[in-house]
This record gives sequence, C-alpha cells and structure tokens, in this order.
Amino acid sequence: MADEKRKTVRQRLATIIIAGVGSALASAISYATAIYHAANPVPLQVVTEGGKIDTGRWNITVFDARLSNTSPTGLQPVEPKKFLLIAFEADNRSAESAFVPMKLITLDPPIAGLVDPTIYLARDKFVAGAIHPGLPEKLTLAWEVPANVTLPDKIRLLVGSQIYKKRDNLFGASNWLDRDPVAAVELKIAESAPGDSG
Repeated sequence: MADEKRKTVRQRLATIIIAGVGSALASAISYATAIYHAANPVPLQVVTEGGKIDTGRWNITVFDARLSNTSPTGLQPVEPKKFLLIAFEADNRSAESAFVPMKLITLDPPIAGLVDPTIYLARDKFVAGAIHPGLPEKLTLAWEVPANVTLPDKIRLLVGSQIYKKRDNLFGASNWLDRDPVAAVELKIAESAPGDSG
C-alpha cells in the first residue's frame, strides 16, 4: 500500500514537473518569436498609383492626389478653401455591406493642421454610404486644407488592413478588426483646374 502511494506521488510529481517544463518552454519560444519579429519587421510593400492593395476586408486601388479649390460635392465654397483629394477605388470583399473606415488610408507623416478626412462617392459627389460586396466604388478621400497649411509636393499614404475574427475577445461576436498598415503609396500632388471637383 505504501509503495503504491509513493508510486502515485512520484507520478504526480513527474507530471507536474513535465507540465511546468513544457509550459516554460512554450513561453520561452513565444517570447523569442515575438522579439525576433519585432527586431526584423516585414518591410512595408510600396505600391505605385493604380496598383491593387489587398487589405483583408477591402481591395484598395489609389489613383492620384490633387489640390482643388472646389469641394468633392462640386459646390464652390462661399469663402475660398482648398481641398486635398485622393481618388481611390474600394472593393468590399466581405459578405455584407460596410463603410470604408476613415483610418484605412492615412497620411505618413501626418500633416499638421489637417483634421480627419471625409470620404465621398465619386459618382454621386456625396458623402459615401456603405459599400456593397462585389460592387467596387470609386471614392474620394478629402481633407479641407486651412489657409495657413502648406502642403508638400509629394505625399506618402499608408494603407491599413483589417482581419476577420469569428469571435472577438470582448463580446464573443464576429467582427473585422483594424491591423497594421500593409502598403504605402507615394503620390505627387497635382493642381486641379479651376472649378474641377472630380
């Protein structure tokens, strides 16, 4: 009886030691992998204008950047204003209609004085609604440029990404979550002809 108890205690002790060593080894490998990926990041893909970018939920194609004195709606502002306009196309690859996130395309580095942009539907010249799956839409990303802000000749855009999770960690519901940028696009800013909004 005493021998069986000793044997059982030894087995339990061996199991605890093996489980502890295995857990420590898994933690060490995970930590080392994280350090390696932080020290050796994957270089950001640089895409030329007109190149398709897969962001997970969206296929994005950036066409051009221009400075215009007419808003994307086609209306001339009462007071003279300038707008930085980025023409792009978004193709929703998910199963349901969705809005293009404003932070999907960002300026890198950010230009001081420019507030969050607005996304317009190019065909309607109106604020964009939800984009339907499988129906690519041409859009315009517009920043109002204050009079005291000077824009560079060229800009660099970062295109973010989204990943689908069947169950997110907060609510346990399926969701598309923002991720790191997957591509950069460098564009020369063209001057639009007077009265040109599109």
